[in-house]
Amino acid sequence: MDKQLRRCWKTDNSLYIKYHDTEWGVPLHEDNKIFEFLVLDGFQAGLSWWIILQKRDAFRKSFEYFDPAKVAKYTNNDVERLIKDRTIVRNRSKILAAINNARCFLEVQREFGCFDIYIWRFVQGRTIQNSFIQLSDLPAETEESKAMSKDLKKRGFQFVGPTICYAFMQAAGLVNDHLVTCFRYGQIQKTSQ
Repeated sequence: MDKQLRRCWKTDNSLYIKYHDTEWGVPLHEDNKIFEFLVLDGFQAGLSWWIILQKRDAFRKSFEYFDPAKVAKYTNNDVERLIKDRTIVRNRSKILAAINNARCFLEVQREFGCFDIYIWRFVQGRTIQNSFIQLSDLPAETEESKAMSKDLKKRGFQFVGPTICYAFMQAAGLVNDHLVTCFRYGQIQKTSQ
């Protein structure tokens, strides 16, 4: 990874750079990956993304590589196992929400055929192309993230407020929030057309 490239985030951290350069903002259409991002954004609430990113591999192992069908079957024993797992964020409410959300996720899949079809409806099936110049321009929530949050909550999802939904939209490529000066901005724009 070229450290001379202009990026949205000023960092020398190789984990952040890799995430920024290869994942953040890339349009996702694979249900298990979408579920992973929903769960991780829920766990991030009140924490820094850096904490989640560092623990991401552990989350993958602890949550069956984010297979919603497997996570939906978790029992109280699994909750207790996860509470004791020092490699992840051990927050009972967030763990219970992840399990609940797996069950809700499966319901949406049954209704729409796949979660991808459902979630991309909030942006009419296309990445919203923003054109922000500095990070301070990025919103914490939008009308689309509010609508997504409202509908997800109506379907029983938890830890899906408008701000969490917007962070998910950024990560999963429903919006292109790379700064216009970032080398990834145009690349994401092309992949989204």
